[in-house]
Amino acid sequence: MADVHIVDERTIKITADIQDALHMIQEAKSNVPKYAQDIVTIFEKMPEFDYTYFCFYAYNSAMLFENMLGIDPKNYTSFSMNAPDAFFHTLYGGMAALYEEASHFVVPLSE
Repeated sequence: MADVHIVDERTIKITADIQDALHMIQEAKSNVPKYAQDIVTIFEKMPEFDYTYFCFYAYNSAMLFENMLGIDPKNYTSFSMNAPDAFFHTLYGGMAALYEEASHFVVPLSE
């Protein structure tokens, strides 16, 4: 599980690694219908952020992220995340593998 350091009542610092990305992938794989929106969003939008600058909250795709943390970062007014590029690349690869299956559970916004 990612390391979550509570700085004060408003601030947390998160440190994640490849194992955390693998945890997120396994969680997504265990319940694709539940996490379909996150899977599809992460896969489609991560390239726009050059992968390593992806923000899970930019497109309301943080359910997997919050599951990995075990806390809700929205309860804090400030948080930062430190993760190696490999975390993001691993996560993207996992979402790519689940994308086709997940896309069957997501209703396109245009419909």
